[in-house]
Amino acid sequence: MGELAASLGVSDRHLRRVTEAELGVSPIELAQTQRLLLAKRLLSDTSLKLTEIAFAAGFGSVRRFNALFKSRYGLNPRSLRGHADPAGGLRCQLEFRPPLAWENLLAYLRLRAIPGVESVDATHYRRTVAIDEHQGWIAVSLAASGVALDVELSQSLAPVIGAVIVRVKQLFDLSAAPDAVSASLSQDSKLKVIVRRLPGLRVPGAFDGFELAVRAVLGQQVTVKAATTMAGRWARAFGAEIATPYIELDRLTPAARRLEEVSADQIAALGIIGGRSRCIAALVKAVRERTVVLGSAADVESQIEGLMRLPGIGPWTAQYIAMRALRWPDAFPGTDLMLLRAAGLSVKQLHARAESWRPWRAYATHYLWQSLGVSP
Repeated sequence: MGELAASLGVSDRHLRRVTEAELGVSPIELAQTQRLLLAKRLLSDTSLKLTEIAFAAGFGSVRRFNALFKSRYGLNPRSLRGHADPAGGLRCQLEFRPPLAWENLLAYLRLRAIPGVESVDATHYRRTVAIDEHQGWIAVSLAASGVALDVELSQSLAPVIGAVIVRVKQLFDLSAAPDAVSASLSQDSKLKVIVRRLPGLRVPGAFDGFELAVRAVLGQQVTVKAATTMAGRWARAFGAEIATPYIELDRLTPAARRLEEVSADQIAALGIIGGRSRCIAALVKAVRERTVVLGSAADVESQIEGLMRLPGIGPWTAQYIAMRALRWPDAFPGTDLMLLRAAGLSVKQLHARAESWRPWRAYATHYLWQSLGVSP
């Protein structure tokens, strides 16, 4: 709990007091409930052994898992076993609050898919995964019900399935409240028409914050296609090889911890201009030293300031990273040329008008981009 409180910039006592006041339970009880909910999902949706489920859900022992399960639900975990096919890999469903503009979300990710690491077609998002020492792949599609995503994982990711689920939720913005967003933004005469035409638009997040930040730097002042090409070279040069059932997926995204000895000159050798190469090298160092933390639990304002202290990262890049990697719904790259064109306003006028879009300026940004039928 101490690490969580520190990441939020509060004391253990304050975190406990707020959690108990808002939810009626302690942080430990809340964590236990989340572990049990994940365990129930794994019991019904996978063929994992009980021991694997206990550890994948975050329990320190099978005995503790069984005891807590019985005390909370009055059931033996085995009674909730589903009918998953042992040969079919791991599968689960992640529900969301509809509507969800799934095709638009896939289209956005498809333009930015890193060759070798990600693959997106008309129905599926697929990628390679490396979490700690565990490596594998995932495939995500819209469930037949239309109110959940189907997630398939390689068996190798069973020990970190909880972390994978969290990252998938962040990538596809499954915690969004589309009704609240649309009700707020529809108060704006410009946005009202766009919101009505495209209900459930999400702000794409990031499966890996460092990967997204590098991708954002590579995308500075170049086309999306050019940035995607550069990202593919980056993955090919510094990402480890991996075998998957998908021929187009054969690289793991380069992790900051693997790049300690990589110099700016080596990065520049990929055809990346000097300024961006030095920026990426500085970003690697900042992430390794944790002066920049690219996760949704990070203090957004301090992380934006930390990003902008790095050479080559200005307001646009910092806000874009905040929007996707830090999951800040009020992030606003207000100097973006496409955004200004869509709004038909000057920078000063746009920032003034955007005050009424808080705390959903990131969603307003994506609605305006979509109104042009182009990507930023």
